[in-house]
Amino acid sequence: MISAAAPARSGYHHGNLVEALIQATIALIEERGVEAVSVREVAKRAGVSAGAPFRHFKSKTALLTAVAEQAMERLTEAVRTELERAGDSDPIAAIHAIGRGYLAWALANPTHFQVISSRSLIDFHSSQRLVEQNEAIRLIMVDLVARAQRAGRLRAGTDPETLMLSLRAFSYGVARMWIDGHFPEWRVEGPALEAVSAALDQFIALIAADGGVAVAQQGSRQRALRD
Repeated sequence: MISAAAPARSGYHHGNLVEALIQATIALIEERGVEAVSVREVAKRAGVSAGAPFRHFKSKTALLTAVAEQAMERLTEAVRTELERAGDSDPIAAIHAIGRGYLAWALANPTHFQVISSRSLIDFHSSQRLVEQNEAIRLIMVDLVARAQRAGRLRAGTDPETLMLSLRAFSYGVARMWIDGHFPEWRVEGPALEAVSAALDQFIALIAADGGVAVAQQGSRQRALRD
């Protein structure tokens, strides 16, 4: 479990040692890959003694879990912003909003995305923040899917949890494809966010109750308004 951040000593060069270590970790991953990360290497990059980080992070896993917590905070904020813009009166519009927020965040923060996505790098379940914030988004999605089904907008007869998982898997997969550099060989052209947003529209259309025409048209209108 990651310990709470203690006040930095006056001898440190940083006002917030924990944040300095997280930023050094992200920079190291971006330059040399996650395999280059060690607590001591991060300390060196942050300009503190080799032992200083161990007051806060007992291991590489604990350090990367802190990066994941920062990622989850930013993801939650991105989703919240899109949901507030869309409102919750139309569950399909809200589902689109969550997908857009998630995809825009992933494309803008590929390093955070890679760290939080890999359960082999972090100890997800040791972090109450990660568990609670992830569950909050999951519950919102399940509620929106159930509401859309009751309104006749998404296919009835399928468990809302199953549809929610399908939406999550699609969004994760298309973000992963972009981050891992798969778009060129699949002939995806133009701005990445526009491409993944259009793909999201089509996926939601596939699970729509009306054959997807209205959902796809709505997604196109939403993009036009944002543009």
